[in-house]
Order: sequence, then structure tokens, then C-alpha cells
Amino acid sequence: MATTKWVIDPTHSEIQFKVKHLVISTVTGSFKSFEGGIETENEDFDGATVHFSADVTSIDTNQSQRDEHLKSPDFFDAANHPKLSFSGKLQKKGDDSYKLHGDLTVKNVTKAVDFAVEYGGNMTDFYGNNKSGFEISGKINRKEFGLEWSAVTEAGGVVVGDDVKLIANVQVVKQ
Repeated sequence: MATTKWVIDPTHSEIQFKVKHLVISTVTGSFKSFEGGIETENEDFDGATVHFSADVTSIDTNQSQRDEHLKSPDFFDAANHPKLSFSGKLQKKGDDSYKLHGDLTVKNVTKAVDFAVEYGGNMTDFYGNNKSGFEISGKINRKEFGLEWSAVTEAGGVVVGDDVKLIANVQVVKQ
């Protein structure tokens, strides 16, 4: 059977992260520039290979001073590590659920990670493009990827949490 390629539609996709600030609230950020796709050999996405990368300089937390700090050597070190990447495989778990297992690379540190994936379905758009949608979620420890900056307030509170929730809503287009 021939391989089918799907490419992320960036205008209908978003890549977000959430991290605790002062342990009392959550800051949400996103990557505005990213690319990737899926290759399948079946009618469904079971066993499909997935690849993805995001441009670290496109990080956006809706606060420019924080964005610049995140791009600095304290965190992503965007000047020396301009991209983060993922490659892995989808494994069907239920009717509309998959597990995505693979390698996430941030700052030249690669770790195996697992994400939960909810398949949203398949539809043909107004222009005849065949599209599928997915919601991907998971959690990583930022320090395992070399994002080690930390500070403690005078009262002893942690400024930035270690756990980072990752959420991606992705629409892919059949090529």
C-alpha cells in the first residue's frame, strides 16, 4: 500500500503550553511558527509516523519581556537552539483515541515522551482538501530538557513550575 502524506495546516492549528507561575496561577504561551506532518500506510492513522518542529523565536506569552527571557540562555537559548522538534508514532487506543510516543528534542536534549491524542474526524473543505483534526495533550518536566532557570520569592514561593502542559490542536491536509 502506498504511503499517504498529511501536512499541518498552520492557519487552522495551534501549539500551546501552560506552566504554573508562583504556584498560584497558570501562564499560557504558544509557538506561532511551526511545521510538521503525518505519514500513514493504512486507511486510519494507526501506526502513522509523526514529525513536528517549532521555531523557538516565535514563542508568545502575550508579554514581550517574558518572551525575551524565554528565548534567552536562561531557558530555550534560541540563538543557539532555534528549533524544538518531535518525531514519533501514533498507536490506536480506542475509536477516536491514540497514544503518540516519540522523541522530543529541546536544546539538544532528547527524551522519550507520550502524548494522549483525540482524533476529531475527517472532512473535505470548500476547496476539496481532505483534512483531519487532532487534539494532542501531555506533560513534561522542563528541567529534564535543560530549561533549568528558577527563582524563589522572598516568601519562599517558586516563580516557575517544573511541569509544563503541552496542548496542540492540529489540522492536517492530505497531500
